[in-house]
Amino acid sequence: MRVAWIIDDDDEMRQAIKLMLDLLGFEVAIYRDAPSASRDLLAGKQPTVIILDIMMPGVSGIDMLEFMRQEKNFTEIPIVMLSSETTDVQVDEAMDLGADAFVFKPVTLDELENAIQQAISKHS
Repeated sequence: MRVAWIIDDDDEMRQAIKLMLDLLGFEVAIYRDAPSASRDLLAGKQPTVIILDIMMPGVSGIDMLEFMRQEKNFTEIPIVMLSSETTDVQVDEAMDLGADAFVFKPVTLDELENAIQQAISKHS
């Protein structure tokens, strides 16, 4: 079974993305913040793909991305960054840190599916 994690502090966005991931055939785990997802990673849980919001209070998605790409056990987990900001600087920073794909809110089902396929294919 393919498992997708959504890490986003916005309730409505999490639910919208969960519905899309359900349609794409993923089992979905939802996290409201990066620290709770980090705890599960450190406990040995490994998703097929992570949908990671950039702008979150406390630990940002960029911080989480950087942490995952520095830890050898997590470098091969595909990560799709999600943001409402559409600046090239933000996209470039995320991609430079090891994001596999980037989508903007509000995301469509096709955009999300394409980004997930792109991210997973980089690690196949």
